[in-house]
Amino acid sequence: MTTASPASAKLRAAGEVERRRGDLVDLSHRVHAEPELGFCEEKASGWVAEVLRDGGFEVDLGVCDMPTALSATYGNGALTLGICAEYDALPDIGHACGHNVIAAAAVAAGLGLAAVADDLDLTVKVLGCPAEENGGGKVLLLDRGGFAGVHAAMMVHPSPDEDPAPRTLAISDLKATFFGRAAHASGRPYDGINAADALTIAHVAVGLLRQQIRPEERVHGITTRGGEAPNIIPAETSAVYFTRAVDFEALEALEQRVRRCFEAGALATGCEVTIEPICPPYSHFEPDADLVALYLDNSRDRDRPPAKARESLGSTDMANVSLRIPAIQPMIAIEAEG
Repeated sequence: MTTASPASAKLRAAGEVERRRGDLVDLSHRVHAEPELGFCEEKASGWVAEVLRDGGFEVDLGVCDMPTALSATYGNGALTLGICAEYDALPDIGHACGHNVIAAAAVAAGLGLAAVADDLDLTVKVLGCPAEENGGGKVLLLDRGGFAGVHAAMMVHPSPDEDPAPRTLAISDLKATFFGRAAHASGRPYDGINAADALTIAHVAVGLLRQQIRPEERVHGITTRGGEAPNIIPAETSAVYFTRAVDFEALEALEQRVRRCFEAGALATGCEVTIEPICPPYSHFEPDADLVALYLDNSRDRDRPPAKARESLGSTDMANVSLRIPAIQPMIAIEAEG
């Protein structure tokens, strides 16, 4: 039974977050200082677990067959709220996407809710979600039961602008590997089958394809292997491409067109090509209108900046969660442009 008014519960929750401010900022800074790639976030997941345990949560590490995934639970109320933490980094640029802030914000929300869980008949569940960047950790958690029993889920993402319901694009990734035949590039080039030429043709075909796709669609990629030495006809090359569209249906259609660009490179040069996904596709986001409205009300109470729709369109595996259970992922403004 609820024994506290919403106003008093909010004050108590905010007070608990303020009391733990030092621990939360320290957590964000520690995760930022030692960036770890997806599925390798051993330190970050351990630090998140440590702060939650100190706050009275029961923490399970390595859930859903992912060593750096965690599920932390407080209370046994009728309504289960899921708070998603991310903590993976990007190659070379580390936490440029702010997942250290996401981790600390999720822990803060968990600790604040724990302070009022009994009064509000809540079960609070903080889910540590690995590999948002190119790994689909939340998709794997969904498929393996990590969100079982969760009635609603949310997280926040740092951004230059405040946006309670940002648009996202569905995304898939493809790795294309071309196989040719090596030969000496000067002595007997005619004996070779040039896998670099196949990749070049594929790159050009994708570049021409961009002229014919819809304005909200995206195709972008990099060469991950270009050859071994300038005097050897490359026998193997590879590239990774991301394809983005407004929803799964449009994504599948666009991905087929990108696949044909890879196939064209192989056909023109006589190479073989393999095309395979790297991680599960991410869907478009469907934010829950009621949760967005509640978030906006509380955002105004906390004197957050006015909402502003973002121009940039990204992708997230939290979108897949939104298709299964009520979910939101507001963008929360931080000073990021000065």
